[in-house]
Amino acid sequence: MAPDTPSVLIVEDEPDLADLYAAWLQEDCTVETVYDGSEALDSIDESIDIVLLDRRMPGLSGDTVLDTIRERELNCRIAMVTAVEPDFDIIGMGFDDYLVKPVSKDELVRVVDQLRLRSTYDEQLQEFFALASKKALLDAQKTEAERKTSREYAELEDRLAVLRVSVNETMAELLEQDEYRQLCQDLTRESILDE
Repeated sequence: MAPDTPSVLIVEDEPDLADLYAAWLQEDCTVETVYDGSEALDSIDESIDIVLLDRRMPGLSGDTVLDTIRERELNCRIAMVTAVEPDFDIIGMGFDDYLVKPVSKDELVRVVDQLRLRSTYDEQLQEFFALASKKALLDAQKTEAERKTSREYAELEDRLAVLRVSVNETMAELLEQDEYRQLCQDLTRESILDE
């Protein structure tokens, strides 16, 4: 595998499902599967780039595993892949994306690709995209009335607005720098020539 091949840890208590996910990803990723939360915590270290984490497992829940990974300050992206329908409690959770089972191969590959890309972003952009994913998920799952009455959802919208301004300011600063503008022009020119 290439050196930039992402290392993915699949944490799923249904072995057949974990093995299916691994088969879907093994062509483009280095994949390890574990079947409970304790195994996950024993297996995870700085070498893991992406964790696909079931939320409801016997023993240590996915929520506990998620909290422990974040407490250890491991620099990995985490997607919850679960049958648990999202509620407003997800807003404060430290994951990057959330997929509700059943999950297709295309969905799983897409989320791994997105998390791989996000891992190259700075912390500000990572937080922005994690919160934007949560908002999109809640927008799809909750009614407008439910969203309007949720204090957590209002705080999520406020935090996203603040981050959006910061991200826009950062991009504006980058675009003002001649070197960055020249790099973008060079990249655009190269992509046109490659077509």
